[in-house]
Amino acid sequence: MLYSLAGMPVVYVIGEDWTLRAGVRAELRERGIEALGMETSADAGAALGAGQMPSAIVLDANSKAASEPAIQKLVGHVPSVVVASRTSTVCLGSATKTLFRPVQIREIVSAVLDLLKGQTA
Repeated sequence: MLYSLAGMPVVYVIGEDWTLRAGVRAELRERGIEALGMETSADAGAALGAGQMPSAIVLDANSKAASEPAIQKLVGHVPSVVVASRTSTVCLGSATKTLFRPVQIREIVSAVLDLLKGQTA
């Protein structure tokens, strides 16, 4: 896996829905993963600027950030789980895994853990 300076993998959880962010972050942190909640692409840019490169991303496709080119580029380079509605118009074809609503937090966490297992230390 890719690790932060603290020795834990870093996962960006990007979306405007605070309940999704909080639930996913809490579950990932329980598993020893540094999960950073972000509402906007500016938040992600600030974390990148601070040297916190993500090992994986969880992106709410319904958020404004999902349609921003910087986030789409990041999703193209980092293994990602996208949570989308079946009527979503955002195209994130480079996402590693897409989960459709309704989805449970444990499903999202399981998908993230699967992505992290595939990375080398």
